[in-house]
Formats: sequence, C-alpha cells, structure tokens
Amino acid sequence: MQMPDMLIPQVGVVTEIIKETPDVKTFRVVNIKGNKAFDHMPGQCAMLSIPGVGEAMFSISTSPTNTKYMDFSIKRVGVLTEYMHDKMKEGDHITIRGPYGKPFPVDTELKGKNILFVGGGIALAPLRSVIHYVFDNREDYGYVDILYGARSVADLVYYKEIEKSWTQRRNTNVYLTIDRPDDEWDGNIGFVPDYFKKIGFSTDKVVVLCGPPIMIKFVMAVLLEMGFKKEQVYTTLELRMKCGIGKCGRCNIGDKFVCMDGPVFRTDELDHIPNEF
Repeated sequence: MQMPDMLIPQVGVVTEIIKETPDVKTFRVVNIKGNKAFDHMPGQCAMLSIPGVGEAMFSISTSPTNTKYMDFSIKRVGVLTEYMHDKMKEGDHITIRGPYGKPFPVDTELKGKNILFVGGGIALAPLRSVIHYVFDNREDYGYVDILYGARSVADLVYYKEIEKSWTQRRNTNVYLTIDRPDDEWDGNIGFVPDYFKKIGFSTDKVVVLCGPPIMIKFVMAVLLEMGFKKEQVYTTLELRMKCGIGKCGRCNIGDKFVCMDGPVFRTDELDHIPNEF
C-alpha cells in the first residue's frame, strides 16, 4: 500500500532566519530542490523534525499563493524550539512533511465577506497565512479589519511587515495595541478585548480569531455582547497535536481530534467539548 504524501518527509533547507521578537524567529524553508515542500491551504500545519533532537507541529505562516517557500514563525518554548533558536543556521537541513489539518474556509464561508482578524502574540502566525491569501485574492473579499495585540512593542510579531505593507492595503484597517505603556509607543494601550470593545465593530463580517485561551474567552464574550453569532467566528486550536493523523490520541478532546477535525473550528462547533481544553 502506498504511503500518503503527507506522511513522507522531505528534506528542507532553511534559507533565512528572521528575528521577529526576543523569543520568536521566522524560519524560511524550501525543499532540497529549492521549491516549497508541498501545497497547502491557510490554517494548515506541517511537521518539522530534526533527527536526534525532536519533531513538532507548526502552523504554516505563508499563503499557498507563495510558491517559492514556507515560513514558520516559532516561539522558543521547549527542546526543539530552543535548538532551532540557538543552533540552527541558514543553510541547515530540516525534515518537513504535511500538510495536516482542516484549513480556514477561505474559498467558501469567507469568500465575498468582510473579514475581521483578531490575534494576540504569536497567534498572529497562523492568521498571517489567511491574511496574505486575502491580500493576494483581494477582489474576492470585502473590507478587512485586523486587530492585533501583544505584551509590548518588542513582542509584536511581523511589526515591520504590518507597518510597511498591511497598513498600506486598500480597504484594510489595522488596529494595534500593547498591554502596558512604552516610551516607544504612541498607539493604544490595553488588552485586546478592551480595545475590541472600544472600537465597536459592526457585525456585518466574519471573524477569524486566534490567541491565548484567556484572550479568546474574553473576545468571544465581547463578540456575543456586540451581537455577533458563534457561527460567524472561526478559530484555530493547535494544542497537543503530535502525529497529525488522529492515531496517537494526544489531541483527542471530547469527540474531536484537533489534528483531523481541526485545527480550524467554527466556534459553535466547540460548545460540546470539555472546558479544560
């Protein structure tokens, strides 16, 4: 029996390493032939592996419209990520396989709609693939609002890209906030849910939400208070994924396997899963 393509590792080459924040780096990867490793859709993930060190699932931060490379914006949190941050150099090899998971419905439920992206911290990484896809297919979507927050100016992932590119896009509004005052910052200060409420978005849009669980909880409360329905909101869960094919059971929660049924979910689909997730 032939092995599915997503299970076959390819040799990847790290062509560029970009320092985004003190603890987040973007690793730009191509396969050994110099192209991107495989086709994917926004919101899907890939398994990155370094023999003798470990492997882990990461969201792909580039749009499928980019045919040259894949970006992975990775926070230093454990053995594999510490190795990548401290020891990996441009030109080093890494194995890559995928794609895994259910993507955002960019060509169905999001198409033709106004879209509100809400992100916090490193959670902008999976949203970036969707944002780029929308920018690259701009005529297929309505107005775009992007609300993004982090602890400090230094913790804003893709800050230069946001300022130089995203803010210049037509029919696009970008709202940035940081948690605490900073001498280098003259923008909004406060948590994402508070800033969301302060702006007061209209409900004629689909919401794509990603962030720490506590942020998602409070943003959802504000959304419902403002008149949004859960059916209008999509989020992504990337906790506990290990094998990517629903076999190891690590990401099983209730009747869902995050790696197979997600990581992208419409929020009303999450009503019946245990709260401890």
